[in-house]
Amino acid sequence: MPEYGYFLSCEQYGPAELIEQARMAEQAGFQSLWISDHYHPWNDEQGQSPFVWSVIGALSEAVSLPVETAVTCPTVRIHPAVVAQAAATSAVMLNGRFRLGVGTGEALNEHILGDAWPPAHVRLEMLEEAVEVMRRLFTGEKVDHHGKHYTVENARLYTVPDEPVPIDVSGFGPAATELASRIGDGYVTVMPDASMVERYRAGGGGGKPVSGGTKVCYDTDREAAVRTVHRLWANEQLPGELGQVLPSPAHFEQAQQLVTEDMVRRNRVCGDDVDEHVAELKRFADAGFDRIYVSQIGPDLRGFFDLYRTKVLPQLQQAS
Repeated sequence: MPEYGYFLSCEQYGPAELIEQARMAEQAGFQSLWISDHYHPWNDEQGQSPFVWSVIGALSEAVSLPVETAVTCPTVRIHPAVVAQAAATSAVMLNGRFRLGVGTGEALNEHILGDAWPPAHVRLEMLEEAVEVMRRLFTGEKVDHHGKHYTVENARLYTVPDEPVPIDVSGFGPAATELASRIGDGYVTVMPDASMVERYRAGGGGGKPVSGGTKVCYDTDREAAVRTVHRLWANEQLPGELGQVLPSPAHFEQAQQLVTEDMVRRNRVCGDDVDEHVAELKRFADAGFDRIYVSQIGPDLRGFFDLYRTKVLPQLQQAS
């Protein structure tokens, strides 16, 4: 039976709000947490972007749920040796209930220090080397590494969990999915694409966990929910590689003018229809996902968690 979790959005909510949502998620019956890792929000309307590692520290005291970053980019903005230290400490604070989700990132977050934004094939190469560096550091042994992209000298993590931090790799296309199948302890994506799940498992992923996430907008007024999604998350409807290459929230706001409310109606669950919410998460279950995460976009968080506690999660569990 799939595990259902809640997706904390660091782009839309501040630290205190995220902690409160995590508490509400645990009380509603969600089994785990995803949390995004950004330097910028996608647009100014979202309006937040707290440092994820500080929030994870607070989560370790606030709830008993497992936590995973969805996802961290350990290649440009932050060196993989530093990400390894942050992840190891998080795993210790969470008593082993932490997974590090990683991906090749977006220019939106990674260009801020003036570094060049590499093409996709180079970003995948950098990610593979970064994962190698982090895995070596998770052993607690001294690491020296002189690779194509990263240098580490006399580095040792003294605070490490009993077991190495699992590293799940994000993939949205064939090349990234193939990399995830080779080096990941699990696979992360946001599309309920059964063919990609099959590609991951056939390429070496086997029985390792596959995790996926989606966003919905609960509201008793469906059209109000559509307007909320269009205002806050129209960026998710942009095609192709725009999400990876646009460099600032202002650029996303310009591109989002191409997204219509009709596109939101067709592609995002809006409103309070229980069957629609159940069907959205069931798409992931039917595609072979082991862990499925959902995020509430709209302001009625109490209504969202009540709906999922009393109706959506029970129906999903019964269907499984």
